[in-house]
Amino acid sequence: MNLVLHILYVLILSLSESLSEPSNKKFPENFQFGVATAAYQVEGGWSDDGKGVNIWDQFTHTHPDSVINGDTGDIACDSYHRYMGDVEMLKNLGVNYYRFSLSWSRILPTGYTNQINEAGVEYYQNFISALKENGIEPFVTLYHWDLPQPLQEIGGWPNPLLEDIFAVYARTAFTLFGEKVKNWMTFNEPKQTCLAGYGLGSAAPGISASGIGEYECMHTIMKAHARAYHIYDEEFRPTQSGRISIVLDTGWYEPASDSEEDMEAAERSLQFEHGWCAHPIYHPDGNYPQVMIDRIADRSQKEGFSKSRLPEFSAEEIEYIRGTFDFLCINTYTTSMVKWTNDYEIGTPGFYADVSVSTYQDPSWNGSASSWLKVVPWGMRKLLNWIDQTYNHPEIVITENGYSDDGRLDDPNRLNYYAEYLTSLLEAILEDGVNVSGYTAWSLMDNFEWTSGYTVKFGLYQVDFDNPNRTRTIKGSGEYYKNVIASKCLVDTCEE
Repeated sequence: MNLVLHILYVLILSLSESLSEPSNKKFPENFQFGVATAAYQVEGGWSDDGKGVNIWDQFTHTHPDSVINGDTGDIACDSYHRYMGDVEMLKNLGVNYYRFSLSWSRILPTGYTNQINEAGVEYYQNFISALKENGIEPFVTLYHWDLPQPLQEIGGWPNPLLEDIFAVYARTAFTLFGEKVKNWMTFNEPKQTCLAGYGLGSAAPGISASGIGEYECMHTIMKAHARAYHIYDEEFRPTQSGRISIVLDTGWYEPASDSEEDMEAAERSLQFEHGWCAHPIYHPDGNYPQVMIDRIADRSQKEGFSKSRLPEFSAEEIEYIRGTFDFLCINTYTTSMVKWTNDYEIGTPGFYADVSVSTYQDPSWNGSASSWLKVVPWGMRKLLNWIDQTYNHPEIVITENGYSDDGRLDDPNRLNYYAEYLTSLLEAILEDGVNVSGYTAWSLMDNFEWTSGYTVKFGLYQVDFDNPNRTRTIKGSGEYYKNVIASKCLVDTCEE
């Protein structure tokens, strides 16, 4: 571990790990608050009005055993038919913006522009107009995991052709909606798209090709993101005056001790889990993190491959991808501890074998309804400092953060989660000087939570999935967040 990284970790580790009462300091006046959802998780109407089939439709219908209770997003929250009710909920919360995604298949049923579904276009135009009329800025994600099934039939994201196909889709969206949309995100959590979808096979489209599939997938997505950025920058920004980025995800990885080995293991985890996507775009050097390049090349050679399983960017591609952002978006929920360990034995290739670290979560940490989500608010402050220092002090927008439970209206654990994480965020802003401009709660309402189906709930609003009207009711945490947005304060009275 080089000296600069060692000093960085010592500084970050020195940040306090104890949070007492919620902060009584106010968020900056220009700080913005929002909430988020994703198309497949809330819209429903899976085959209505000309919408095409996407990989999550296909996955849940053909592999019902892959989702708890065989749940699907066929109806979900029925937002396709009840979007005006969603707008009323957003207006009641007083949010500055709403982050949601477009269903590619609802706009382009085949994935290509040979067929444009006017009903789908009208739905999004009406929805975006309703948001704007109520003073709510749309933050639009082009791709949130729901690839049109016809594009999966030609190989999905590991197929380099999807770079061009996505570029055409992005241009179509900018043309159709860009007059009113000023904040765009190309992809949501490409690490999850690639690792779960094409590596581990645990999510749609369910391809198990670990050690190869996820890397080929990410290689295409990085180039597709850059294409969309340049299309917007050159063709649309001069008249639409918006901005564009990509949404990445990571937890904080805390070294199990202050030993150089554990600190190196924690840094390696961050580079594989976050730097894999972030380094090519945000780092001044571009390209994948050097630790990934070196380790995967070495293990590939020992495994008998003729070249590294990690694809290489050309010098021109590195330059084309680097700097393709206007702000940095991060989804973050929890923290893990990391210990150094001997490299995994050479054998079956795999992402986690390439990382070769030992991760765990402290059993004393409070949990949630999701086994992976422990309540560790101090991890957010440390992560934000690491991002700030690693990527040269970018503007950061937290595009997802939230807590899962069983969906009860009285939800003090979620309320406390928000109070504690927002306190950690405020400390990063006011005490550390990290440039965070916005915070997005996940989620506006209970919804389809991927392979967990409807068994875990993240919403500020409860949804009655047994009622055909999908009745929404605000929770205690929703009322709390509403007050935070109005006052920019986490307690009853803040210091001015």
